[in-house]
Amino acid sequence: MAPQNSPSLGILSFVALVILVVEPYRAFGSSRGNPFRFITDDNSAGMCASAVIVHGYKCQEFEVTTDDGYILSVQRIPKGRGGGGGANRPPVLLQHGVLVSTGSKDGVTWLQNSPEQSPAMILADNGFDVWISNVRGTRYSRRHVTLDPNSPDYWNWTWDDLVVHDLPTVIDLVVHQTGQKIHYIGHSMGTLIALASFSEGRNLDKVKSAALLSPVAYLSHMTTALGVVAARAFVSEITTIFGLAEFNPRGEPVSNFLKALCAQAGVDCYDLITALTGKNCCVNATTVEHFLKNEPQSTSTKNLVHLSQTVRDGVLSKYDYGSNDFNQAHYGETKPPKYNLTNIPHDLPLFLSYGGQDALSDVQDVETLLDYLKFHDVDKLHIQYIKDFAHADFIIGITAKDIVYNQIISFFRNQG
Repeated sequence: MAPQNSPSLGILSFVALVILVVEPYRAFGSSRGNPFRFITDDNSAGMCASAVIVHGYKCQEFEVTTDDGYILSVQRIPKGRGGGGGANRPPVLLQHGVLVSTGSKDGVTWLQNSPEQSPAMILADNGFDVWISNVRGTRYSRRHVTLDPNSPDYWNWTWDDLVVHDLPTVIDLVVHQTGQKIHYIGHSMGTLIALASFSEGRNLDKVKSAALLSPVAYLSHMTTALGVVAARAFVSEITTIFGLAEFNPRGEPVSNFLKALCAQAGVDCYDLITALTGKNCCVNATTVEHFLKNEPQSTSTKNLVHLSQTVRDGVLSKYDYGSNDFNQAHYGETKPPKYNLTNIPHDLPLFLSYGGQDALSDVQDVETLLDYLKFHDVDKLHIQYIKDFAHADFIIGITAKDIVYNQIISFFRNQG
C-alpha cells in the first residue's frame, strides 16, 4: 500500500471513491427572479415517476437555480403511504455523496431498496416531510441557465461550490416551502459539504440538526482495493490522462482506465461494491444489481482532483490551484484556506454513524474528525459505531432501518 499521504493514492482513491482547468467560474447574479419552481405532482418523467409513486407515495418535483446558474432538481415526498401527521411534518433533507453510493450519484441513492428498507420512505412513513437533493452534474441536475453540460465551463467546479452554492440553495427551497428549519442527513460527500458549511457559519439558522453517515472529512487512511492499485497515479496527472472536464465513468476514456485497473492483481471488479467501499455486510444481490445499473454517475474532474488533494495533504481545505500565484489570485493568500471544524457551534445537534469495515470513511479518519468535535456539547453529539458496516450498508443495507434510521428518527424527535 502507498504511504498514507502519497499523492498517488489521492487520485485513484477517488476514482474508487466512486462513492466519494483552473479558470474562475462564471458568476451570475440573482436577477432572474424567484429561483424556486414547482414542476409537478406525481406524474413527471423524473425521479418521482421512476422511483417513488410506483410504491404508492405522493411525490413532487421542484427545480431551483443556484446563484451561479446551475439548475438543480429536488424531489419531495410530503407524507408516508398512510398519510396522517398533520400539515407541519418536520422537513428532512437527504444529501447524496459523489459518483456512487458515497456519493455523486444522485438522490436515487436513497430509494434503492423496498419502501420498508429505503431511507426516504422510512422517514416519510415515520412522519417526516422528505426532500431529496441532486447536486450539479448528476442525472437530474444536468442543466444551467447559459452553459451546456457538454462544455468544459459547465464542469469547472469542486465541492467548494457545493458548499457555497448548491447546499444553501436547496436548504432555502425547503425552508421557503415548509416555513420550518430542516433536519439534514448526509452520506459520504454529503457529510463533507455539511461539515464545511457549518464550519463557515453557513445555513446554521436554518438547520435544526444533522445526521452524518460514513462521515468524510479526513481521508488519509482509505484502504479500497482500487485505491491501492492506483498508487502509481498522481493528482496532477488526472487531467493529463483524460483531458476531460467531466469525469464520466461510463465514458470510453475513463472506462478504459478503470478496466486497466481492474486487471491488476488483487482487485476483483466482479465484486465492484466491495472493491469500492469495503466489505458490506448487509446488501442483497437485487439491490446491488439495481445499484450498478444506476451507478456511478458523472462528477467534475476538478472535483475529484480536490478530493484527491484532501487525501494527499491530510487536511481539509479549499481547492489548491497548484501555485502560490494562482492561489493568491483566487483567495488572496498563497495557500488555500482551511476549513476549521472546531468552528462548528458546540450546541448544533449532530448524529455521526460510521462502520468498522468502511474502506472509504476509515475508522482512523473518523476518529480524527471526532477529535475536532471533542469540545462539542455532550448532550448534542450522538456517536454510533457499527462494527460490521461498510460504506454502502448505511444507504442500501437491509438492516440499516433497525440499526441506523430508527436511531436517527429518535434523535431528530428529541430535538423538538
